[in-house]
Amino acid sequence: MVSSLEFKLEKFEGPLDLLLHLIDKNKVDIYDIPIALITEQYMEYLDQLKEDDYDMDTMSEFLVMASTLLDIKCRMLLPKEKDEEGEEIDPRTELVQRLLEYKIYKYASLELKDMSVDAGRALYKGSSMPKEVLEYEEPIDLEKLVGDNTLQKLNAIFDELMKRQEDKIDPVRSKFGTIEKEEVDAEAKTEYIREFARNHRRFSFRELLTEAGSKAEVIISFLCILEMMKGGEIEARQSDIAGDIEIIVKEIA
Repeated sequence: MVSSLEFKLEKFEGPLDLLLHLIDKNKVDIYDIPIALITEQYMEYLDQLKEDDYDMDTMSEFLVMASTLLDIKCRMLLPKEKDEEGEEIDPRTELVQRLLEYKIYKYASLELKDMSVDAGRALYKGSSMPKEVLEYEEPIDLEKLVGDNTLQKLNAIFDELMKRQEDKIDPVRSKFGTIEKEEVDAEAKTEYIREFARNHRRFSFRELLTEAGSKAEVIISFLCILEMMKGGEIEARQSDIAGDIEIIVKEIA
């Protein structure tokens, strides 16, 4: 028979906290919890809760865990269940996982609390340096700085520095200009070409590009012509390789 235990509710923040206490008190392996022993001691604690007339919220949390322990205890007495791989399922596995996670969070919170206490003991002193000291600049001794350098030597040093700067410049990339993004409304351009084709049943590609203001518009126009050719709406002809492209409208949707 397990000896009676004495508990103080203030010591436990919840059922998991109580279970960890019982495991440590009985010096048992958390991965091999003696469910019968732990459940009996846990139920003794619940009896004290009832006598002390605690609120329902507190009682409900401990009662849920009590039902979980009793369920595990019953399943431990039954034949072992097996998973899909044929290995036995330990009814305590989920409870052990919850206890390990709670233990990690609990110890982490204690570490943060200690860090907070230590931080509260740190004192900081603001700057008290006089303004005159902060604004002081050490005078420059020009004679010491120049030394035995003559104007000719200084000029040679300056020329060498300028030459190094010139050597760093890429002769090709330095001549590149800024590439600006050209905004072209493809849908509006396509509709313009279709309308142009409806009004001009036969025209040259060069004639179509009279309204094109940029290279991007020329490319969009060319792609649109290719798409219309693919759909059988127009037909393109070219008398020679350097000649203009003649476009004949067949059927515009």
